[in-house]
Amino acid sequence: MRVEIAVQLLGKSKIMMPADADDAALERAALADPRMQELLAGKTVRKVIVVKGRLVNVVAN
Repeated sequence: MRVEIAVQLLGKSKIMMPADADDAALERAALADPRMQELLAGKTVRKVIVVKGRLVNVVAN
């Protein structure tokens, strides 16, 4: 089964991931997402917060 995961950085983006994906897989997928790459251009990722099955929040400046 796949679930939609909210990815947050200056707003929201959504990616589809397997429901049983672990934290590391969710973080990798979020940071590899093309929209996230655009938003992160020129920024430094300070922290990534993963709430399994719900969201990935990226803190960058």
